[in-house]
Amino acid sequence: MKRISALVVLLSLVVPCVWAASKEAKRVENAGKVMEEILNVPDDIPQSLLDKATCVIVLPSVLKFAFVVGGNYGRGVMTCRSGEDFKGPWGAPSMMALEGGSIGFQLGGQATDFVLLVMNDRGANGILTGKVKLGADASAAAGPKGRDAAAATDVTMRAEILSYSRARGLFAGISLEGSTLRPDNSANEVLYGKEIPAKDIVLKKAVAPPPSAKLLLSTLNKKSPKLIAGK
Repeated sequence: MKRISALVVLLSLVVPCVWAASKEAKRVENAGKVMEEILNVPDDIPQSLLDKATCVIVLPSVLKFAFVVGGNYGRGVMTCRSGEDFKGPWGAPSMMALEGGSIGFQLGGQATDFVLLVMNDRGANGILTGKVKLGADASAAAGPKGRDAAAATDVTMRAEILSYSRARGLFAGISLEGSTLRPDNSANEVLYGKEIPAKDIVLKKAVAPPPSAKLLLSTLNKKSPKLIAGK
């Protein structure tokens, strides 16, 4: 009887941990699927802008895993090009959270995917260090898509973050000003099995990418293997 009780206690501790790890891994996998689907459509994110981006943030809107529409709260991942100059291959992702703003109003309560291009190292370091308010702490703009990149305004091209959304099969640039981005440190601890700063994960190669990031990283490394400044 004592052995059975001990087993029940052990399972009560282990099962929630396994479920949590699986949940975080699923979010990373979903981010890879979203990135693959979007980059395989020619008129979505312009290649020239992707090649200039130092980092990418993907927040897949899969309701039971990553997004609560009514709360204007999304979860996903951020990955950056490796190396001090951001010219290496895409590296291990940090879990991220998007909160607040007028997301729910703009999207009409639809399940939506977000893709954000971080266009310089200042933006990347700011996001990975703490909570950043888009439009205040970091300049942000709706990203041009397809052939519209050539007609982008000066404001768009000077932005540190270019944001996109996909809902009901439609892909467009979207303003997320007023929303905040922050590292999801508790999710990182679950995903990597230890407490580790987001900046160390993404910029310092403190951990290897998890298996769940394989699709995300292979897609980005295939589509944009090198940073092309000034392209």
